[in-house]
Amino acid sequence: MKLISINSGYFKLDGGAMFGVVPKRMWQKLNAPDENNLCTWAMRCLLIDTGDRKILVDTGIGTKQDPKFRSHFIPWGQDVFLQDLAAKGYRAEEITDVLLTHLHFDHVGGAIQFNAQGKPEPTFPNARYWSNPLHFAWAEHPNPREAASFLKENFLPLRDWGMLEMIDPSDKDVAWLPNIRLRFVNGHTEAMMLPIIDTPEGTLVYCADLIPSAWHVRMPYIMAYDVRPLETLKEKNRLLEEAVEGNYTLLFEHDPECESGRVERDEKGGIGLK
Repeated sequence: MKLISINSGYFKLDGGAMFGVVPKRMWQKLNAPDENNLCTWAMRCLLIDTGDRKILVDTGIGTKQDPKFRSHFIPWGQDVFLQDLAAKGYRAEEITDVLLTHLHFDHVGGAIQFNAQGKPEPTFPNARYWSNPLHFAWAEHPNPREAASFLKENFLPLRDWGMLEMIDPSDKDVAWLPNIRLRFVNGHTEAMMLPIIDTPEGTLVYCADLIPSAWHVRMPYIMAYDVRPLETLKEKNRLLEEAVEGNYTLLFEHDPECESGRVERDEKGGIGLK
């Protein structure tokens, strides 16, 4: 099994929203904001090559957005997504599965692209795309707080084209594919899926938006975007405790500097990066 990070570009989000209740005087030392209080964030996908299957986890923001949308998030570099995939030795046609951790625009936007005629088509034409019924229904009929994050043109066509598969949620980790299990978490959004991958070198967790960056390992650092922040707190604590015990590697989807890391308990009992 090979695990390969894929760069799908960068974008900007409000620093206060990303760091939640943490004061700006603290977080601005970590990720310096621009004059509009916006910080730069990565969109880091993961390619899992099992030999028989080429599995892509998340797809970044994509290239379909109009200028008004782009003016809010200032994405750049998303045109390197397929280029980086190719540079790592893979073509879009080789991808067999696309696991969508959740359907916010910065995680699913690259699942569909426009062709030369300006028509939408799947970016990975031979892949099965994977979601779950609880989250898909949540995204299709969003609450007002999250509505702007769910752009239906990013995911409804996948269902209409018959390319979408559903995974049944559970309060226990679900065995999905050999050596890959999924954990359903509900703090950030309903039934987000975290792939937990067991390899001969150890276990890797793709943290998605539960722990979006290395800075968010710290317990109070929870995004204001989360619909259930106290649930996030519990889910994050559970994962970090397991990561210490099992020496897991955590992959950070949005960290612009740190791709991955392992955590340890300090002398005061807290958990931080090694």
